[in-house]
Amino acid sequence: MITVNAQGITLGIESFGDDNAPLVLLAGGTTMLSWPDALCERLAAGGRHVVRYDLRDSGKSTTRDPQAPAYTLRDLAADAAALADTLGRGPAHLAGIGVGGMVAQVAVLDHPSAFSALTLVGTRPVAPGPPDDDLPDHDQATMSRLFARPLPDWADREAVAEFSAAGAEILGDDPVAARAIAARIWDRTPGTAPPVQMANQMGMVFSRLDCRPRWRERLPEIEVPTLVVHGRRNPFFPVGNGEAIARVIPGARLLVLEEAATAVPDGAADEVTEAMLTLG
Repeated sequence: MITVNAQGITLGIESFGDDNAPLVLLAGGTTMLSWPDALCERLAAGGRHVVRYDLRDSGKSTTRDPQAPAYTLRDLAADAAALADTLGRGPAHLAGIGVGGMVAQVAVLDHPSAFSALTLVGTRPVAPGPPDDDLPDHDQATMSRLFARPLPDWADREAVAEFSAAGAEILGDDPVAARAIAARIWDRTPGTAPPVQMANQMGMVFSRLDCRPRWRERLPEIEVPTLVVHGRRNPFFPVGNGEAIARVIPGARLLVLEEAATAVPDGAADEVTEAMLTLG
């Protein structure tokens, strides 16, 4: 893992595969570890140069004040385009997961020449907050359980890992995998201040981010090949959100992972890799 400068911002990145191969850029949601190692390794084995990166205020990227971010969703989208340009491999296949999928949608709309393909995983076409009336909202019973839990001692690595594992079980994800990833995120987080840990572990910075103007109505403008991947059992962004995105992006393919929730399980890595590689 290294850092690079893009648009005057430090971004933490990790690379897989041949530097001279076509670039696949993975926007974290919010840290790069939202993207499983298995998927990155399989994409690299398929002849791609894979770069996953941390969004601002997470991991090794520029971290200032997650409680009062002095940037917008469109700045994060510009970061993706600037990073693709800095890496110098021509238009990139951009993929975003969760809130990183929001970044990816806006990036392809605002910077179309920077990207050759788009993959959106477990995301929705509107900003955090109440969704449009035709989009399914978070499953409220699941959210009540998830957010009723007391927060851990952010200075205690094991407590943070256990908190993440318990949350994954509520969401329908693999708690063993979530525990391991949370521990790795904790190791990469700059300090144990609660706002910084929450930005890394829970992506809470997005609740304070300016995501205006809306972009959903612009999705039909996307011209690059697009893959929409969504877990059938995702209670955070229910599958209807992915279906809505796939309906309006011209030619988009929808891949529903029947046994998945919010994360891409290792068991689905081959299927998702194959679908992504067909885009270019």
